[in-house]
Amino acid sequence: MLRARTKGQTTLEVVILIGFVVAALIAMGVYMKRGIQGRLRDSTDQVGDQYSAGNTTGAYTTVVGMTQNENITAGGGSTTVISRNRQAKSGNETVANWGGTGGI
Repeated sequence: MLRARTKGQTTLEVVILIGFVVAALIAMGVYMKRGIQGRLRDSTDQVGDQYSAGNTTGAYTTVVGMTQNENITAGGGSTTVISRNRQAKSGNETVANWGGTGGI
């Protein structure tokens, strides 16, 4: 009779121990999640310092050249053939008031 009571007590102790471990893991999950979010925010802040739309100005010239032949038939149908399509972009970009803290 004493042995059956000890066996039940051991099972209860193991269940309580597992409960404490699970509770500790759940509590640590909150802190780990906050830590990961903090690192992600820090990384995005560093990238944000490198480029700011308000401090960037650019002047570009785009030249497009296209040769196109369109044939219209008597029934209202048409065919289009593009034999040349070129695009060239030139210009510059300036970033002003950059207060960066260093490279990555």
